[in-house]
Amino acid sequence: MGKVVVFNHPLIQHKLSIMRDKNTGTKEFRELLSEISMLMVFEVTRDLETEAVEVETPICKCTCHVLSGKKLGIVPILRAGLGMVDGVTSLIPNAKVGHIGLYRDPKTLKPVEYYCKLPADSENRELLILDPMLATGGSASAAINFIKQRGCNHIRLVNLIAAPEGIARIQKDHPDVDIYVAAQDERLNEHGYIVPGLGDAGDRLFGTK
Repeated sequence: MGKVVVFNHPLIQHKLSIMRDKNTGTKEFRELLSEISMLMVFEVTRDLETEAVEVETPICKCTCHVLSGKKLGIVPILRAGLGMVDGVTSLIPNAKVGHIGLYRDPKTLKPVEYYCKLPADSENRELLILDPMLATGGSASAAINFIKQRGCNHIRLVNLIAAPEGIARIQKDHPDVDIYVAAQDERLNEHGYIVPGLGDAGDRLFGTK
């Protein structure tokens, strides 16, 4: 079973509290999402493999450590996941960025992929799937499925806020995927919104409501 990591860092919790406030405007919401994403990815990547190298400083030679093993890829789920990309790439500027877009079929109610563009060598990368909200888990599970179908099996899911229902869905469908969140909230309401949540992340991010 994949692990669930909830970050309780004071800076993350402080910034998330401001994001939850209904009076926080689009500009500040966007900036805070990017800042929290940067703080989260610092911890998400804590267990990346390193290797020893010799470096010559202005004083002497010494042994240092650099990243080794799999390279990283970032895959935001459109559209709200886009708000997390800048924060992640500010720490990992060499990470390749793909995109995946889904919509819900009005008849079957199942997620349908309408766009998926991944780095050419994604199957050899550690992929971070980005989406601020993990509500029912349906879209995230489908996105992971579509990405796995392309030969990618090293996947981590990074969310700002998650509902217990969404976490349970991912653990059931993808027990090999670790989940990283800034907060695990109480539940979903009858409309599928996370409670207390922060509303529609995409609308608040892009000012479309």
